[in-house]
Amino acid sequence: LTIAALGPGWEVVDLRECAGTEPMTYLAIGPGGVFAVTVKDHGRAKVSFAGDVVQIDGRRPKYVQEARENARLAATALSRVAGISVPVMPVLAFAGSGVITFYGMPKGCIVSAYQELGRVLNSRGERLAAKTVRKLYAYADHPGTWVNAAFDRYEWSKSD
Repeated sequence: LTIAALGPGWEVVDLRECAGTEPMTYLAIGPGGVFAVTVKDHGRAKVSFAGDVVQIDGRRPKYVQEARENARLAATALSRVAGISVPVMPVLAFAGSGVITFYGMPKGCIVSAYQELGRVLNSRGERLAAKTVRKLYAYADHPGTWVNAAFDRYEWSKSD
């Protein structure tokens, strides 16, 4: 994901490098807000959505859940260092030439073709001032922000 694809006023952080997420996962911070972008390449395969269920070639990968988890991880880390609640919107972007069909959109998750990502994120308006974008980018780009990311992701269970 490049700043050129989003335009001026945007900053991009590779979440794989800083938070240890899957490859092709980014944090895009710009005028429209903070977005955890999870990119999936589906080649020429058709992608079908029915709410949170994604179907590709008869398989049902947990892409929507993964995108939400990436957003939750980023929101938790940024909120901790910023000292205020930083909402992060999950985005699922599909790279590939196959058709994407919807029989109901997933709730609270933006879905887009990768080529359309700049247009989709820029259509969110001006929610953040340039100063806020720079500040959030400084937090997101600092390795200390992500030190506890794997720890935050760990599911604690009670043992008898």
